[in-house]
Amino acid sequence: MIHLTPAEMIAIKRDGGALSKQMIDDVVAGITDMSLSDAQVGAFAMAVRIRGMNIDETVQLTDAMRRSGTSITWNLDGPVVDKHSTGGVGDTVSLMLAPMLAACGAYVPMISGRGLGHTGGTCDKMEAIPGYTTTPSRENFQNIVRDIGCAVIGQTNDLAPADKRLYSIRDVTATVESIPLICSSILSKKLASGTNVLAMNVTTGGGAFMAKLEDAKALAQTITSVAQGAGVRCHSLVTDMDQPLGSAAGNSIEVQYALDYLQGVREPRMHEVVLALGTLVLVDAGLAKDGMDAKVKLEASLTSGAALEKFARMISALGGPIDFCEKSTKYLVSAPVIREVTAERSGWIESAGAKEIGMSVVVLGGGRTQPGAPVDWRVGVNAIPSVGEKVESSTVIACIHAASEDAANIAEQRIRAAISISESLVEPRAVLIA
Repeated sequence: MIHLTPAEMIAIKRDGGALSKQMIDDVVAGITDMSLSDAQVGAFAMAVRIRGMNIDETVQLTDAMRRSGTSITWNLDGPVVDKHSTGGVGDTVSLMLAPMLAACGAYVPMISGRGLGHTGGTCDKMEAIPGYTTTPSRENFQNIVRDIGCAVIGQTNDLAPADKRLYSIRDVTATVESIPLICSSILSKKLASGTNVLAMNVTTGGGAFMAKLEDAKALAQTITSVAQGAGVRCHSLVTDMDQPLGSAAGNSIEVQYALDYLQGVREPRMHEVVLALGTLVLVDAGLAKDGMDAKVKLEASLTSGAALEKFARMISALGGPIDFCEKSTKYLVSAPVIREVTAERSGWIESAGAKEIGMSVVVLGGGRTQPGAPVDWRVGVNAIPSVGEKVESSTVIACIHAASEDAANIAEQRIRAAISISESLVEPRAVLIA
């Protein structure tokens, strides 16, 4: 069989052709062993972003990326489950749901990503906790999952390494919004981590990679089909990301938000999504007989304190402070500049543009514009209002956490542009769409 050069394979996809299994294997091998340059990987990603891939190509890409590294085999007394979101702003679901599911009898080896574009990455958030390592040894990772029930870590070098490199290049080449690339990135890691059950949250709206509802539904269907074809029990939700899911955006700020949630401070939109995704997992995993039973179990994990205990033990096991949950403000470093932004007039929140708010976190230093660039865990925005909320002229509509006054000025301009106020009553937006 003739092996084409990288340029020839990129050209086939650039011109709208379909890639064979051999071609896809060759591309993934080149991404993994670095024989493809960053420029070639970026060109391949752009060709896929523009021309797309059919379902067979997407399946082959997912499998090739899974095979680019090793896979974990579990021998546990319960189901191995996971949850994944396609990203957004203020989406802190993973931090709460992983310990909740563990408290309900599931095992959750959650391998998370870093921030992409204007969205926050779960891995970056956890690294805001002093001492917490997102790169434990394979043995330690498996022991923590076995003993505690959950571990939220970053992508290791041996699990789907092709995806790790491609993921970082997509972040800075405007190729994030691609159904085949998103699907293969998510599922290659989940399949390699030994997941049996997966709940997908596909976000849609201005702050999501899938801004159009029809694209979000197509991605949800593709992920579900590819996962089920690989033997994973998978269901997907489509949720609103025209506005931030939670009222906090930024790494340390979202860790504190998640801790507050586990300790009893819960916002309705966030809680609705957490319960909906958790319900899908528990029912598919056979840990609940139906949706109502699942919600009862999830709520009990919160009210009993069992989920909070799992969260605390996980943090400690991965190198974080043993008393983090009791003394989080001692460990999560505050930004030097904290500025309240107040509404300019009374009315109802008509929009809270998630993308602009997410970009305000990026310009503050809480996101990346280059692969591997550091992030400032201190910065971000909280006290973000929801659509339909009543405000007065003195109401705080955002609290900016910045490294400097100049950075706070830039962020405030973006936030004021993102949040609009109507003189007429505005109804809240539904968060669960499909």
